[in-house]
Amino acid sequence: MSSVVLITGASTGIGNLTARALAAEGHTVYASVRDLAGSDAAHADELLEFGRGGGHDLRVVELDVQSEASADAAVSTILEEAGHLDAVVHNAGHLGVGYVEAFTVEDVQHLFDINTLGVQRVNRAVLPHLRSRRAGTLVYVGSTTSVVLPPFMGPYVAAKATADALAQTTAYEVGQFGIETTIVMPGPFTQGTEHFPDASHATDVDRSGAYADLDPLVARNEEATSALFPPGADAHPRAVADEIARVLALPAGTRPFRTVVDFTDAGVDEVNEALRRAQEQYLTRLGFGDLLHVKTPERASSPS
Repeated sequence: MSSVVLITGASTGIGNLTARALAAEGHTVYASVRDLAGSDAAHADELLEFGRGGGHDLRVVELDVQSEASADAAVSTILEEAGHLDAVVHNAGHLGVGYVEAFTVEDVQHLFDINTLGVQRVNRAVLPHLRSRRAGTLVYVGSTTSVVLPPFMGPYVAAKATADALAQTTAYEVGQFGIETTIVMPGPFTQGTEHFPDASHATDVDRSGAYADLDPLVARNEEATSALFPPGADAHPRAVADEIARVLALPAGTRPFRTVVDFTDAGVDEVNEALRRAQEQYLTRLGFGDLLHVKTPERASSPS
């Protein structure tokens, strides 16, 4: 069933591929970019041309996840034009590479502002509408790095792990208003995304120099990651876009809480299952087991 979907960070990479995939599936897609009239203008034009060429309802809206006013304005625009919103794909993110000590506090704040606080800004913009409808889906593009921590990108990993925890705990609450949550956890990709080329770096050059002995390890990090892919694997981020499209095509109330798209076979599914069992037991012992379930109309009317 087609829906109205907002995707953050859709200028390139997973967000861009997801916008195209969902539009091709018949959804009304609002692909958000940070700077519509400036640095993202060409990407926006390409998305609009893709929509026109295929007869898809693909629209572009400006949304900077670092600005509460921008998030509010983007959601207002969508509601004015489309009348409602069904799903949000939290994809906007930024990678930081370097030695942890060499990241200044301001560097770390920047990564958390985009990867974690950006999610909160967008949720605060969309949740009043979704709660009023008692329906909707929040899709978070998380990361397997929340489970298997790679080296040399510590603050980024911490920001993604924090965003993951925020998504989990938000799900307990919004689920009582019929809002589903799915956390899609991509593994690493070395093609098809600007994540690594656009990455920022730790800015304290002197502290970075103190770790010069580790520079050879950093230099071969991408090669080491590529070596984890099995021979012949098409490890491309379009697989994440396809998975998001699959999840949104499922009937309401049947979407998975987590799903992993990882070509490196890092064992994340097994950890997720252990976490699910532990969370279920813990909340049940607390007497809050109902928070684990989305309150659909059917569940709300069934006897307790």
